[in-house]
Amino acid sequence: MTDRMIPIYRSLAEIPADFGPHVAAIGNFDGVHLGHRAILSGAVEDARDRGVRSLVITFDPHPERFLRPEVAPKMLTPIPERLRLLVATGVDAVLVLPFDSSLANMRAEEFVQRVLVEILHVCALHEGGNFRFGYHAEAGVEELRGFGAAYGFAVHVHRAVRVHGLEISSSAVRGFVAAGDMKRARWMLGRPFAVRSTPARGRGIGTRLLVPTVNLAVYEALLPAFGVYVTQLTVGSRCFQAVTNVGNRPTFEGVGFGVETHILNFEPIDLNEETQLELEFLLRLRGEMTWPSPEALKAQIFKDVARAQRYFRLRADA
Repeated sequence: MTDRMIPIYRSLAEIPADFGPHVAAIGNFDGVHLGHRAILSGAVEDARDRGVRSLVITFDPHPERFLRPEVAPKMLTPIPERLRLLVATGVDAVLVLPFDSSLANMRAEEFVQRVLVEILHVCALHEGGNFRFGYHAEAGVEELRGFGAAYGFAVHVHRAVRVHGLEISSSAVRGFVAAGDMKRARWMLGRPFAVRSTPARGRGIGTRLLVPTVNLAVYEALLPAFGVYVTQLTVGSRCFQAVTNVGNRPTFEGVGFGVETHILNFEPIDLNEETQLELEFLLRLRGEMTWPSPEALKAQIFKDVARAQRYFRLRADA
């Protein structure tokens, strides 16, 4: 993953007065999946052909979390991770628009005229076919084409991307992750589903990690279904094979919810409560179960570890 340095604007007020013409793409881009990347690649290539810069416009919070928080989905990518992934697509700049009542109540044509034309000087837009915008999502791509003709910018509408016969969308990816189907989620994302977090306080966490188990700190975005997974844990430049349990650990009453990762090829490493961790979910081994005794759980853990080790051996030989 690249760490390119590009401008990231957090509001329209931060846009410089000499902001030149841009080819833009607008969307939530949760997950930055293969469908999103096709749209963004089109915008980047179009900008290069025109001799201008490319811009991606996204929102924070997700509009659903502002408009309907009680039913809004958990995000695949919290905003820091979404920005990291968007930067890696090759765009020249990112604008994060705060989604508030002012933006929610803005009519579609006002958004086009005031934001896209007068402030951002958009000369072309790239969108997916289901793109909607404006007050109560009043306008779609056909209205956008009309605005483009009236205000002098091109509109390119991209077809939905399909993989293994499945149409890619953020909601589809969320559904697969929530069901623990890491294979289909990976198909759509173009990479393993991953969580970026820090270690929870507890055993083994100090200036060194001296035990092969890491618990993730409280994580508010989407996690896979309860169960046991083959995972890969990245700590700095080190990458470890692992098995992770997501769930309430019902065999031990009162322990409560956790994301607990057991490192298979463990060695002591520097780790504290601020250390950034990336946990990739590769394969679901089984659902969460209540075992009759700690001994029965221990026997199952040995089986889980053996299956995970076999997974990594087969992947190494592939």
